[in-house]
Amino acid sequence: MDRWQRRTLYYTSFLLLSVFVFTFLYRNGMTNLEGDPRTYIEALQFVVETYTTTGYGSDSPWHTTYMNLLVIVIDIAGTVMIFLALPVFFFPAIENILSTTVPTSDDELNDHIIVATHTPRSDVLVSELESHGVDYVIAEPDREKATELYEDGYPVVRAPPDTFEGLRAVNVEEARAVVADVTDRVDASIVLTAKEIDDSVRVVSVVEKPEYADYHKLAGADEVLSPRGILGESLARTVTRVTTDVEDAATVGEELRVFELYVPHGSDLAGKTVEGMGLRERAAVNVIGAWFDDEFVSPVPPESVVESGTVLLVTSGDGSEEIEELSSDVESVERGDVVVLGHGEVGKSAARKLDETDRGYRVVDVEDGPNVDVVGDATDPDTLAEAGVDEADVVILALPDDATTEFAALITRDVNQNADIAARTTTQESVPKMYAAGADYALSLEKVSGRMIASAVLEAEEVVSTGTNVNVVETEAPGLVGDTLAEARVRDRTGCTVIGVRRDGDVLTDLGPDFEIREGDDVVIAGTDEGKARFFEEFG
Repeated sequence: MDRWQRRTLYYTSFLLLSVFVFTFLYRNGMTNLEGDPRTYIEALQFVVETYTTTGYGSDSPWHTTYMNLLVIVIDIAGTVMIFLALPVFFFPAIENILSTTVPTSDDELNDHIIVATHTPRSDVLVSELESHGVDYVIAEPDREKATELYEDGYPVVRAPPDTFEGLRAVNVEEARAVVADVTDRVDASIVLTAKEIDDSVRVVSVVEKPEYADYHKLAGADEVLSPRGILGESLARTVTRVTTDVEDAATVGEELRVFELYVPHGSDLAGKTVEGMGLRERAAVNVIGAWFDDEFVSPVPPESVVESGTVLLVTSGDGSEEIEELSSDVESVERGDVVVLGHGEVGKSAARKLDETDRGYRVVDVEDGPNVDVVGDATDPDTLAEAGVDEADVVILALPDDATTEFAALITRDVNQNADIAARTTTQESVPKMYAAGADYALSLEKVSGRMIASAVLEAEEVVSTGTNVNVVETEAPGLVGDTLAEARVRDRTGCTVIGVRRDGDVLTDLGPDFEIREGDDVVIAGTDEGKARFFEEFG
């Protein structure tokens, strides 16, 4: 039921209730106060005539004060109901006539992705689909939201995706995949409905609570995603070790690994230039980009100073020895305690990741429960003091509200100037504010969710690094064929870096400016979501 339908229901219910109440009061008033009895139908006729302004005074004059006051109230109520009818019925009708009509079905859709329904994290998914040239349609049941999306240029059909009629309206039989991303219960209904219509259609379901994943699989979902779990693990993994483990790196074949190297407070890497760190000499790895707060730079000038909190994008060769050597060779700070603020799904997954390490940690939450060490408000300095934030090496902000997380980051940074602070945000637009508040590393649920869904539905495309701030993609690039990397100016035009080329089954990583892209080559690029979209627009 959309907002217009709810508003109509409320108005109609209130109108009928007022008519019945005034009918009862008028009949009893005429009998007991005026001594001139009326039947219920006569009393109802009087109220209807008054509300519709079609008959006044048929029973007048009234001789008692109470009856005159009652008639005045009925007159006022009738007038109010008339004016209330304007925004409920008249104005929406005029708006519907003047506004664009959203289609309620589309029979021409083919090999498309059905997105049910539109959420803030859908924008990242849509960006991925558009950059890969994959058709999609949004099944949105709410009239006003569907209209807004349609006017903004989204391909949308106003249809409830958890019904047979709704999924058939977006041609589910010809769809490439269905993405169920509403609520855990509605998503399960969408899965059941889609599989009942066409058991062969691929259905990807997104769960808020990981414990519901098994039920979605029982419903028939081909893949069940839990973005909050991945987000918590990514935050814990990034800031609690000098480098990423081998199994956490994005791999391309057996020849190339790409991972994020976080520079913690107190590391001997902090304060040195990229050239001065000597990572290539020490561990045979190459720095291809860097996150300085919320800005991604690629290539990184050799003279750039790497401060604590910087995240380097690094590539290594075909073995794990380089990464292991880097882990042992780089002198890091003494590993102290970690404090996790928030024990929702993100906080729980971060704690589970910490259980795999030798790091001690404490959990703070507003509600007591298993594994919660300190009960209190994460924005209260006394609570932070009790949790030992002032002496912690790492603080993970896993709070559900962005405004609260930003405030907690400000207080945490004031309490501890040297801690590594990693923060989750709900929206991508909150990430810059989180860095400004003092966080060293921030990752949004929108970005992680969108990438996970895109990776699940684009089976033929390689979308990796879902839990990081950078995208690593292997793809065809017909616009580069015949050009050298120097001639193509990929970095200047898109902000992406070509880190490898797959040719005849092998991944080539020694790419100089004179390296020429040939027919049949697949290129491996690294860059932000925006940069990747520009790459596909230029060369895809």
